[in-house]
Amino acid sequence: MREAGGGIQLGMAGAEIQVAPDRFEVTSGGALLVAELRSAIAVCVYDADKECGALLHLRLMVRQSKPADVTDTTLATELLMVHRCLEALREAAPGARQLQARIVAHLGDAPHARGVSETVIKLVHHYLVDAGVEVLPEDVAQGPVRALRFRPSMGWVHTRA
Repeated sequence: MREAGGGIQLGMAGAEIQVAPDRFEVTSGGALLVAELRSAIAVCVYDADKECGALLHLRLMVRQSKPADVTDTTLATELLMVHRCLEALREAAPGARQLQARIVAHLGDAPHARGVSETVIKLVHHYLVDAGVEVLPEDVAQGPVRALRFRPSMGWVHTRA
Protein backbone atom coordinates (compact mmCIF):
# COMPACT_ATOMS: atom_id res chain seq x y z
CA MET A 1 0.00 0.00 0.00
CA ARG A 2 1.35 3.44 -0.94
CA GLU A 3 0.04 6.92 -0.36
CA ALA A 4 1.24 10.41 -1.18
CA GLY A 5 4.13 11.14 1.11
CA GLY A 6 4.93 7.67 2.27
CA GLY A 7 4.54 3.98 2.11
CA ILE A 8 4.11 0.84 4.09
CA GLN A 9 6.43 -2.11 3.64
CA LEU A 10 5.25 -5.10 5.67
CA GLY A 11 7.19 -8.29 6.26
CA MET A 12 10.32 -7.14 4.47
CA ALA A 13 12.83 -8.87 6.75
CA GLY A 14 16.37 -8.01 5.72
CA ALA A 15 15.25 -5.54 3.03
CA GLU A 16 16.82 -2.11 2.70
CA ILE A 17 14.31 0.65 1.96
CA GLN A 18 15.52 4.04 0.72
CA VAL A 19 13.47 6.97 2.07
CA ALA A 20 13.51 10.00 -0.21
CA PRO A 21 13.22 13.60 1.03
CA ASP A 22 9.70 14.68 2.00
CA ARG A 23 8.52 11.07 2.20
CA PHE A 24 8.15 8.40 4.85
CA GLU A 25 8.21 4.63 4.95
CA VAL A 26 6.62 2.32 7.52
CA THR A 27 7.87 -1.21 8.12
CA SER A 28 7.38 -4.17 10.39
CA GLY A 29 9.99 -6.88 10.69
CA GLY A 30 13.71 -6.60 10.13
CA ALA A 31 13.83 -4.07 7.28
CA LEU A 32 16.48 -1.35 7.32
CA LEU A 33 15.32 2.19 6.49
CA VAL A 34 18.00 4.42 4.98
CA ALA A 35 18.23 8.09 4.02
CA GLU A 36 20.84 10.62 3.00
CA LEU A 37 20.39 13.73 5.13
CA ARG A 38 21.36 16.90 3.28
CA SER A 39 19.94 19.95 5.06
CA ALA A 40 17.19 17.73 6.42
CA ILE A 41 15.79 16.03 9.49
CA ALA A 42 14.84 12.42 9.96
CA VAL A 43 12.21 11.33 12.44
CA CYS A 44 12.80 7.70 13.42
CA VAL A 45 9.75 6.29 15.23
CA TYR A 46 9.60 2.74 16.53
CA ASP A 47 8.14 0.22 18.93
CA ALA A 48 10.92 -2.34 19.48
CA ASP A 49 8.53 -4.68 21.30
CA LYS A 50 6.24 -4.93 18.25
CA GLU A 51 9.24 -4.68 15.87
CA CYS A 52 7.75 -1.93 13.75
CA GLY A 53 8.61 1.64 12.90
CA ALA A 54 8.75 4.48 10.43
CA LEU A 55 11.27 6.89 9.02
CA LEU A 56 10.14 10.37 7.99
CA HIS A 57 12.64 12.40 5.95
CA LEU A 58 11.97 16.16 5.87
CA ARG A 59 14.02 18.71 3.94
CA LEU A 60 14.92 21.91 5.78
CA MET A 61 14.17 24.77 3.44
CA VAL A 62 16.47 27.67 4.35
CA ARG A 63 15.93 30.93 2.50
CA GLN A 64 19.02 33.07 2.04
CA SER A 65 17.03 36.32 2.03
CA LYS A 66 15.31 35.96 5.39
CA PRO A 67 16.78 35.13 8.75
CA ALA A 68 15.48 32.08 10.66
CA ASP A 69 12.02 32.55 9.21
CA VAL A 70 9.87 29.53 8.49
CA THR A 71 6.46 30.08 6.94
CA ASP A 72 3.26 28.82 8.52
CA THR A 73 2.57 26.86 5.33
CA THR A 74 5.92 25.06 5.58
CA LEU A 75 5.37 24.21 9.24
CA ALA A 76 1.79 23.04 8.60
CA THR A 77 3.00 20.81 5.77
CA GLU A 78 5.67 19.25 7.97
CA LEU A 79 3.20 18.62 10.79
CA LEU A 80 0.82 17.02 8.31
CA MET A 81 3.64 14.69 7.21
CA VAL A 82 4.37 13.76 10.85
CA HIS A 83 0.66 13.12 11.42
CA ARG A 84 0.34 10.92 8.31
CA CYS A 85 3.48 9.00 9.23
CA LEU A 86 2.22 8.24 12.76
CA GLU A 87 -1.22 7.38 11.42
CA ALA A 88 0.26 4.92 8.90
CA LEU A 89 2.45 3.35 11.58
CA ARG A 90 -0.46 2.91 13.95
CA GLU A 91 -2.56 1.43 11.15
CA ALA A 92 0.20 -1.02 10.20
CA ALA A 93 0.88 -2.00 13.83
CA PRO A 94 -2.23 -1.35 15.94
CA GLY A 95 -0.64 -3.13 18.92
CA ALA A 96 2.26 -0.68 19.11
CA ARG A 97 1.82 1.12 22.43
CA GLN A 98 5.37 2.05 23.44
CA LEU A 99 6.39 4.34 20.58
CA GLN A 100 9.73 6.09 20.85
CA ALA A 101 11.35 8.55 18.46
CA ARG A 102 14.77 9.93 17.62
CA ILE A 103 15.17 13.11 15.61
CA VAL A 104 18.38 13.27 13.58
CA ALA A 105 19.30 16.41 11.64
CA HIS A 106 21.89 17.64 9.18
CA LEU A 107 22.37 21.40 9.01
CA GLY A 108 23.26 22.89 5.65
CA ASP A 109 25.85 25.62 5.15
CA ALA A 110 23.30 28.46 4.95
CA PRO A 111 23.86 31.11 7.62
CA HIS A 112 20.37 30.65 9.10
CA ALA A 113 20.24 26.85 8.99
CA ARG A 114 20.50 26.38 12.76
CA GLY A 115 17.57 28.70 13.51
CA VAL A 116 15.34 27.04 10.92
CA SER A 117 16.24 23.55 12.13
CA GLU A 118 15.63 24.48 15.78
CA THR A 119 12.15 25.77 14.91
CA VAL A 120 11.21 22.65 12.93
CA ILE A 121 12.73 20.23 15.46
CA LYS A 122 10.94 21.94 18.36
CA LEU A 123 7.61 21.79 16.53
CA VAL A 124 8.04 18.11 15.56
CA HIS A 125 9.20 17.26 19.09
CA HIS A 126 6.10 18.83 20.65
CA TYR A 127 3.80 17.15 18.14
CA LEU A 128 5.31 13.72 18.91
CA VAL A 129 5.00 14.24 22.67
CA ASP A 130 1.36 15.35 22.27
CA ALA A 131 0.77 12.17 20.22
CA GLY A 132 2.05 10.01 23.09
CA VAL A 133 5.49 9.26 21.63
CA GLU A 134 8.52 9.27 23.94
CA VAL A 135 11.14 11.48 22.27
CA LEU A 136 14.77 10.59 22.90
CA PRO A 137 17.59 13.19 22.66
CA GLU A 138 18.07 14.82 19.26
CA ASP A 139 21.20 14.30 17.16
CA VAL A 140 22.00 17.49 15.23
CA ALA A 141 25.21 18.02 13.23
CA GLN A 142 26.62 20.34 10.61
CA GLY A 143 29.24 19.42 8.03
CA PRO A 144 29.28 16.62 5.48
CA VAL A 145 26.07 14.95 4.35
CA ARG A 146 24.93 12.32 6.86
CA ALA A 147 24.00 8.78 5.88
CA LEU A 148 21.29 7.46 8.20
CA ARG A 149 20.52 3.78 8.77
CA PHE A 150 17.56 2.86 10.96
CA ARG A 151 16.39 -0.62 11.99
CA PRO A 152 13.00 -0.08 13.70
CA SER A 153 12.72 -3.68 14.93
CA MET A 154 15.64 -2.98 17.29
CA GLY A 155 15.33 0.80 17.74
CA TRP A 156 18.81 1.06 16.20
CA VAL A 157 19.78 4.41 14.61
CA HIS A 158 23.23 4.90 13.06
CA THR A 159 24.62 7.93 11.21
CA ARG A 160 27.91 8.61 9.51
CA ALA A 161 29.33 11.51 7.54
